[in-house]
Amino acid sequence: MNLAQLQPKLYETFTQILKADRMSHAYLFSGDFGSFDLALWLAKSRFCEQLSDGLPCQNCRACRLIENQEFSDVKVIEPQGQLIKTDTIRELTRDFSRSGFEGEAQVFIIKDAEKMHSNAANSLLKFIEEPQSQSYMILLTDDEGKVLPTIKSRCQLFHFPKNQGYLENLLLQESLLKNQATLLSQVARNEAEALAFSQNNKILDLEQTLEKFVNYLEKDKNRAYLEVARLAVLASDKDLQEVSFRLLTVILSQRQNPDLLNRCYQARRMWQANVSFQNVLEYFVIA
Repeated sequence: MNLAQLQPKLYETFTQILKADRMSHAYLFSGDFGSFDLALWLAKSRFCEQLSDGLPCQNCRACRLIENQEFSDVKVIEPQGQLIKTDTIRELTRDFSRSGFEGEAQVFIIKDAEKMHSNAANSLLKFIEEPQSQSYMILLTDDEGKVLPTIKSRCQLFHFPKNQGYLENLLLQESLLKNQATLLSQVARNEAEALAFSQNNKILDLEQTLEKFVNYLEKDKNRAYLEVARLAVLASDKDLQEVSFRLLTVILSQRQNPDLLNRCYQARRMWQANVSFQNVLEYFVIA
């Protein structure tokens, strides 16, 4: 992934940080658009065998191993289910006091940091407040508001906004029509999801069917009601249903119809409360 294209401003900021050898011991990256890739890039800068003006070469043994998440002194922690357990973080904090296997440095990257149990988050505070000289912590979150305030206040915070223009160009290169690329670039959260959408015929069929559904909502509720059954078949699982609501929200936002958009939000909340997808769409039509 080309960070200079994906997050040009942040890439330039961190390029200057590395050149000046001023990398902080604790960061909080808010947003899913390139944050993990930049975290790995920063990790490479601690171990690269061929640094150039503080920047990693991307090609040496250490850089390749870090890219593949196979480097012993770069640990990536992810939730187990919907939670990062306290025991996981306690085990991690025990590593803080040890030297690395390959050298003195260690880098810890915690994905979905908002999913840390409060006790787990509190276990990190000592490290963040009293870091070891060669230990670095990078927390990643897509829901900054759920990160423990005491953690948040002790990290350097950087936001990773979605680069919609980058995604749209990427989707156009995948031979999507201009209107499809524009819509899916607004719905996709990151590059991987955008590419997955472009290669999934069900998503493309959903997009076309939802466009028809909205047209019928605005002109003929009876036909819209009949279209619900088709949507229920197309979006047969939870993941596709979740994407359907995201697509529908973007389509209605483009149409500038606040009444339908509000009803869409209400229908989505019902679906999140475990009302069936077909039932909430039927409610959406007749509400």
